[in-house]
Amino acid sequence: MFSDRWKPLARGVAAGQRSPQFPSARNVQAPGKGLDDRGACARNSNALEQFFAYIQNDTGVRLLDLSGASQANIGFITNLGYKLYSDDLLQTMEMAFGNSNGDFYENQMLPEKVEEFLAQALDFPEGHFDGALLWDALEFMAPPLLKAVVDRLFTIVKPRSYLLAIFHADEKAESIPAYYYRIADAKTLLLAGRGSRKPAQFFNNRAVEKLFQPFESVKFFLSRDALREVIVKR
Repeated sequence: MFSDRWKPLARGVAAGQRSPQFPSARNVQAPGKGLDDRGACARNSNALEQFFAYIQNDTGVRLLDLSGASQANIGFITNLGYKLYSDDLLQTMEMAFGNSNGDFYENQMLPEKVEEFLAQALDFPEGHFDGALLWDALEFMAPPLLKAVVDRLFTIVKPRSYLLAIFHADEKAESIPAYYYRIADAKTLLLAGRGSRKPAQFFNNRAVEKLFQPFESVKFFLSRDALREVIVKR
């Protein structure tokens, strides 16, 4: 059994209370060691701005954040009046596939381990979420686990909801940096390094489109750095 479980971190503002438009979380520190101590850097994110623009007029919104609980994300999202469920999916993957015999990626190809992981990490009712912040977690999933996770996401998010994912653009790199993603404001992310990892595979635009083939649409955002931002519509 994995100890890292999903928890509803907040229930948003009271019914009928008007939500502020895109509050800033610049002054909210993440719990534990400060972001600056982990070498966080600010990054403009057009996809993040678009993601919240798509859902800002909705009420009773439930969002899924896969980068782990942080006061910055909690403060920003709940100040909009939304409910937030959060967990560090990459850490949960390490617990599920990295602490037993065999290679981290080889373990992800074992059907019994994949099923156990899904039962612990993504055990939600059908249509439970209005959106999900996937960040870069999909890059570290071997094909069997990747397909199972995307299929589960398709089930637990509502029709016409949105996913935000990030992929590295360098297809020749043997290792890529992983990050904690913290929301500074509606247009800005703080990226705090959490070491480098070998990716399971690389995703060009065609591979991303194929990955999300069951979904309605995929939108790519150009950037000047090595990260490719994607918004997927269910």
